[in-house]
Amino acid sequence: MELFIVIIIIYGILIWTYFNPEESLLWGKRGMYKEEPQLTESAIRNTKVKALISIIVITLIIIIYIITQILN
Repeated sequence: MELFIVIIIIYGILIWTYFNPEESLLWGKRGMYKEEPQLTESAIRNTKVKALISIIVITLIIIIYIITQILN
């Protein structure tokens, strides 16, 4: 049950990162800059791709785990 809660939290963070890559890149770092830093399009695209791949991999791991539990 604890693992399920952790996975939901991770999914939430990854979905937030996918839809708001600028905010997630600057999360916890805004105080380091006097002005808003400019993020490159490649950094934003890279963040979105990493979040999407992570969501897919975690989903596949969960599906494989459920299938192995059913077959045993």
